[in-house]
Amino acid sequence: MANETVFRRYHGNPIITAKAVPRANSIHNSAVVEFGTGYAGVFRVDEQDMNFTLHVGRSRDGLHWEIDPQRIKMTSSDPEITVTPHSYDPRITKLGDTYYVTWCNAGAQGPCIGLAATKDFKKFRQMENPLPTANRNCVIFPRKINGKYAMLHRPSDRGHTPFGDVFFSSGPDLIHWGCHRFVFGPVGGWQGTKVGPGPVPIETPEGWLLIYHGVWTSCNGYLYYAGGALLDLEKPWKVRYRTKDYLLGPSEPYERIGDVPNVIFPSSAVLLGKTLRLYYGCADTCISVAEANLDELVKFIKTHSF
Repeated sequence: MANETVFRRYHGNPIITAKAVPRANSIHNSAVVEFGTGYAGVFRVDEQDMNFTLHVGRSRDGLHWEIDPQRIKMTSSDPEITVTPHSYDPRITKLGDTYYVTWCNAGAQGPCIGLAATKDFKKFRQMENPLPTANRNCVIFPRKINGKYAMLHRPSDRGHTPFGDVFFSSGPDLIHWGCHRFVFGPVGGWQGTKVGPGPVPIETPEGWLLIYHGVWTSCNGYLYYAGGALLDLEKPWKVRYRTKDYLLGPSEPYERIGDVPNVIFPSSAVLLGKTLRLYYGCADTCISVAEANLDELVKFIKTHSF
């Protein structure tokens, strides 16, 4: 079983299934933020023709959702900047009064990171892709670091990457990115094949709290887990602590059985006072929630570190 003393699963899991959207084959690996008096999100909907599309969702309590059956239609001043039929695994970062969405905008040249901005979750302005192919995961920090925008990302290849390291990048705006720094990579066990950034990092006195996914390869394929790390506040490519024990592993039927079995994919987190609510994809099929006390979580990462 997973560490129930750290993360406690919501008794109503899964909170979102394919029933929420007509023609959906599955809904998983999505991004949620507080918005107005409730919550908003960008959801990955795999349709019955196996196109992967992005949809807006809204909720009063973050647990019961209404998801727009129509995919997001983004605008751009450049006709060459488009959303591909394989758009998936979004994250959302709030900077000022604007919400920035990153996702895997996969095309003929392979997986690529897309970037769009919205203020109201009605109109989305698509921007230049911040990174070249191939890259599969990207999350932007919620504030500038040393005067620059900052992100974590995970270079990939054109297939289902049998490797993966987390990198840090920064830039003067949201278009030009560089200063790439290695953060961490696989280390064996449940995170022995590849790792990737999950929800937007959360700033704590102990460092940036990063929930990430770790993957190992068994005789039955890939298995995905959630891990935790604390990164230096001013040099986030420097890892202060990183869990050798996973925070959440696939143990429930809805996490083990699905289109891709044995997957926990942490993709967004909301901090409610001292409670961290984690949203995660289950078996590439549905979405569930687990909660942890922030102080207990930070302590666990520090005391179960390499």
